Amino acid sequence: MSDFGAIKVALVGNPNTGKTSIFNELTGLKQKVGNYPGITVEKKVGIAHLAKGKSATIIDLPGTYSINPNSLDENIVLNTLLNTAHDDFPEVIIVVADIENIKRNLLLFSQVKDLGIPTILVINMMDVMEKRGIKIDIDLLKRELDAEVILVSARKRHGIDELKNAILNYKNLNTNSLADISNKIDKVYFKQIKESFPNLPLYRSWLYITQAENFDNLDKAQIESIKNYRKEEEKIKKYKHKETIYRYQQINSILKKTYRVDIEKATDLRSKLDKILTHRIFGYVIFGLILMLIFQSIFDWASIPMDLIDEFFAYLSTKTKEVLPSGMFTNLISEGIIPGIGGIVIFIPQIAILFLFVAILEETGYMSRVVFLMDKVMRRFGMSGKSVVPLISGTACAIPAIMAARNISGWKDRLITILVVPFTTCSARLPVYAIIIALIIPQDRVFGIFSLQGLTLLALYFLGFGSALVSGYLLHHILKDKSKSFFVIEMPNYKIPSFKNVIYTVIEKTKAFVFGAGKIILAISIILWFLASNGPNDFDNSEENFNNHAGNANLSEEEYDEQLASFKLEQSYIGIMGKSIEPAIKPLGYDWKIGIALISSFAAREVFVGTLATIYSVGNDDENNTTIKQRMGAEINQETGEKLFNFPVGMSLLVFYAFAMQCVSTLAIVKRETNSWKWPILQLLGMGALAYLAAFITYSALI
Repeated sequence: MSDFGAIKVALVGNPNTGKTSIFNELTGLKQKVGNYPGITVEKKVGIAHLAKGKSATIIDLPGTYSINPNSLDENIVLNTLLNTAHDDFPEVIIVVADIENIKRNLLLFSQVKDLGIPTILVINMMDVMEKRGIKIDIDLLKRELDAEVILVSARKRHGIDELKNAILNYKNLNTNSLADISNKIDKVYFKQIKESFPNLPLYRSWLYITQAENFDNLDKAQIESIKNYRKEEEKIKKYKHKETIYRYQQINSILKKTYRVDIEKATDLRSKLDKILTHRIFGYVIFGLILMLIFQSIFDWASIPMDLIDEFFAYLSTKTKEVLPSGMFTNLISEGIIPGIGGIVIFIPQIAILFLFVAILEETGYMSRVVFLMDKVMRRFGMSGKSVVPLISGTACAIPAIMAARNISGWKDRLITILVVPFTTCSARLPVYAIIIALIIPQDRVFGIFSLQGLTLLALYFLGFGSALVSGYLLHHILKDKSKSFFVIEMPNYKIPSFKNVIYTVIEKTKAFVFGAGKIILAISIILWFLASNGPNDFDNSEENFNNHAGNANLSEEEYDEQLASFKLEQSYIGIMGKSIEPAIKPLGYDWKIGIALISSFAAREVFVGTLATIYSVGNDDENNTTIKQRMGAEINQETGEKLFNFPVGMSLLVFYAFAMQCVSTLAIVKRETNSWKWPILQLLGMGALAYLAAFITYSALI
């Protein structure tokens, strides 16, 4: 369906922007639906009457987020806009944007505008602007974008006549490029591209090189040039990434001047909720109460299943010794593998509860409000509002959190975020915190409501987040970079969480944590058991040496067995290693066994508990103290005769793990993201020194 002499118009936009509604308003009943040649993707074409004797053929292209295709639908958009020999090649392009998600939509507009085809930006859903408290300076936006911008409400048919008039006068629209990518990426490289394609707009040439496979409208020389450029795959990938970053920087700068959301003036239900949840006072209070609920639940709801798991593994270890014949293999299973695995499985209830709450907050749309709320805080500490996303996701794991920093456009903001993310309390710290808090903090309640243990855990999370902010502030003044970044966030609608999605998220993330950590723990548990059960040549004579060492001391049979086991452990390989580092950690209140746990936990923080479980299983023959918690609680400081895990030592350990970079995987990902060993090494040394100093001050102040 086409009218002879009709203006060819392509309708482009992100999914769910109301593009189809505008297509229907322009074309009415004069539409037909078919398929693109050779494929099953739907093709919608219609006729729009513009004025007497004037009409336009409108083609509704598939929804796409970017002109760089990731699917068959999106590839159709690219080829239609690039191939001048195609029947559907447009004379004018309409890019439809949603008033609430304009930042994301403007990326596509920015790319389309640079093709050198007259382009109109249509901002849809203008009827919700007042309800949502949105204000937009259209005249200034037109000047900034150097383009025709029209506000439309497809639902109320506002702005449609103005749009038709703009299509009718499309020849008056300028085709100036919006983003000067050549000067921002590589002047020499793009100058060569311009020379290779002298008759084409620069961005169109760039897209031929990076994306298009359809060269119907190019000559052989141009096709050969494209093939030569494509040989440099890494350079193309790098420049595409730089292009996206630059475009978003430009969009952020424009929106900062022209687009504003005033939540106080919004009137719909969503906005009323936003007024409360993002309030400058109540917003933080509500967020604090939600955090308190989460950490209370982590201890209160998880205590019973944790005790059952702990007792089960203790029973399993004892039963293994009874059922299997005595020997090295039985000892390996009962003293090495079972306690080591038990040291991580016991924390599944707490980790699952943490992920449950995080999944619910994300599903409801509240997490985006937290990001918006915390942006005001982040700015004062020299970081981008986008830094909140990695910092919050860092409560699950620092590795994906650091990778999430890729969305931060400024080099300085991104680097600072990467360096401070490990301060946030990840789920790997949770096992260490949980077991130590359970040992040193009583199960009392504040005001009869709040668990003292839960409040302690909450304080540790705040300590980690606060450390990240302070570190960010210091790095902001140390690192020098003149570039600026802007923060615009799209608020999703509130919705009731999908039970299926929440459960799936909890299962997948908990499983990933357990199996990811389990591999490391199992390997380390076996190594530690071997080192604790063997020693130098004289190790086999440990009992004889102990008898000589003990002299004629009057020991009961129980005391004799206990001291013999402890003596043998000190004479083992692991004992020798531990004793050698004990002088360095003694000022922190730690003995050599804790020192071994600190070293082994460098592979992964959660290994700390499993290491102590393995060491105490080998070094403790007291059958009355069978669970991990009981073994740690019963450990005695040989010098003072008091419990080793007392309040000063426990607090020292909590503070140490709050600051220490005890995760080799995180260091590896920092190296990859910064492409340098400089930053992970500085991170390791800096956080390690801070952890040691803070733990020393804490222990010294409390003894």
